[in-house]
Amino acid sequence: MSELFSLDSVDDVIHGRLRLGIMAYLLGSGDTDFAQLKAKTAATDGNLSVQLRKLEEAGYVEISKGFVGKKTVTGVTLTEQGRQAFIRYLDNMQNLINEATGTV
Repeated sequence: MSELFSLDSVDDVIHGRLRLGIMAYLLGSGDTDFAQLKAKTAATDGNLSVQLRKLEEAGYVEISKGFVGKKTVTGVTLTEQGRQAFIRYLDNMQNLINEATGTV
């Protein structure tokens, strides 16, 4: 492998299947609410909460609580740091694909 790709450069926070799905969805939408994200990822409440917490601790998403009428709504927003981290992640994956297929 060339110096274009290193496994050390893979962001482990993003690399988990559900976290990857969350980041991909948020990159397109910018923000959403918990219910929409749960529907799009087919995750359980508990698993989605845990994975969102990991992304929040890394500074990749921002979680907000609010009300719509009397109903509590949890908002999820991709941060600028998260957007940049996800783009780096995608670049690293593209480098891996290029290396594996010999299209460097």
